[in-house]
Amino acid sequence: MIVEQIYTGCLAQGAYYVESKGECVIIDPLREVQPYIEKAAKNGAKIKYILETHFHADFVSGHLELSKKTNAPIVYGPMATPSFEAIVAQDGQILEVGDLKIKILHTPGHTMESTCFLLIDENGKEYSIFTGDTLFIGDVGRPDLAQKSTLTIQDLAGYLFDSLRNKIMPLSDDLLVYPAHGAGSACGKNMSKETYDTLGNQKKFNYALRSNMTREEFISEVTDGLELVPPPYYFPKNVMINKTGAKDLDTVKGQVQALSAAAFEAAANETGAIVIDTRPAQTFKNGFIPNSINIGIKGDFAPWVGTLITDIEQPILIVADAENLEEVITRLSRVGYDNVIGYLDGGFESWVEAQKEIDTIESISAEDFAQRFAESEGKIIVKDVRKPTEYMAEHVDEAMNIPLANLSNNMVEFSKDATNYIHCAGGYRSMIACSILKSRGFENIVDVAGGFAAISKTDVPKTDFVCQSKMK
Repeated sequence: MIVEQIYTGCLAQGAYYVESKGECVIIDPLREVQPYIEKAAKNGAKIKYILETHFHADFVSGHLELSKKTNAPIVYGPMATPSFEAIVAQDGQILEVGDLKIKILHTPGHTMESTCFLLIDENGKEYSIFTGDTLFIGDVGRPDLAQKSTLTIQDLAGYLFDSLRNKIMPLSDDLLVYPAHGAGSACGKNMSKETYDTLGNQKKFNYALRSNMTREEFISEVTDGLELVPPPYYFPKNVMINKTGAKDLDTVKGQVQALSAAAFEAAANETGAIVIDTRPAQTFKNGFIPNSINIGIKGDFAPWVGTLITDIEQPILIVADAENLEEVITRLSRVGYDNVIGYLDGGFESWVEAQKEIDTIESISAEDFAQRFAESEGKIIVKDVRKPTEYMAEHVDEAMNIPLANLSNNMVEFSKDATNYIHCAGGYRSMIACSILKSRGFENIVDVAGGFAAISKTDVPKTDFVCQSKMK
């Protein structure tokens, strides 16, 4: 028996490869399916089933393309309504893979079709459970992604309570829990950095699995604070793509053209494409194409694209270092942003060589920020673009919290006259914010490099309680 977690850090996503006696299944595959095909071929195994725990919102699954290339059927749990051919299994149904058995456990709550897959080994022992977004390590799936006019968040949370108590918690404590996501995913509130655990350990430390928890307490705690971290705009579009099927990835990549500086500039003007510069923040600030947005590839690139670019069909032009170009296009495709029309051939250097106009952003150290703060006696404008929960923990005195995800709705809070000092936790999000503000005509912005992690080491006054009037 082989059970392998294939974890993709940029999406905090876990796919799974399970093999026995020359047969294997792939659970929750990413869009690029060739690695799964190659792994099975290397092991001399045939992919028998492609298992989907639910219709994913945070990434585009590779289930349909993998099925086309291997003839393996796609399997969902009860209540799934795909628009393509698939097996919609019954609750309690058993799938056989070599000497293994996989039991279907319908666990609605995160979504109504959410299903866990219980793996039973060659000896008949329940070995592990693939929980999708029903149960995470340290958390459970948020119940606000599948709400409808006839189904409230509280309704879904109630279903989740029942699923956990009736289907998962009665299982053995030594059962391994393999979730679809870890820390960093927007599908939960506060997941652990660990990517798997035993069920017994989760019963001890996961707040949502407390044995003495009432249904009302569960609903209250699971839904608490969700309004502070709304799901990204692209989530509903990804659900629809996963229900109907995505384009083949080779087709998507084949449409991306290498463009000279002149052709790149013309394409931006003619199509209205957004220019995404994926270089590091402290490289970007020294020179970039005017009106381009910095979302560095060395971070939560795809989720931030999906959060900030609300139109999934928006034409996109890419500025990237040559060694990162393939990764940029792949990551965009993982969240359904397929309309990448081209990239700047030769990178930003070719733009400079063509003597095109460039822009810059001032970025200062935390020490310089502390000095300016002191000299002004705290009378400077500070914008904290971290999440509300980060801001609540500790923040600069008099700083206003405008989370990056809400930036476009709060442009009026930035001064057109005085200097706006902008920081996040480490410098990634603040440069994104600065680049967006620059593209909207704000010239008086200063990035604080190193973010609050660096500021916290200075003598800038800080507080650890929330002034609600400052929250946005």
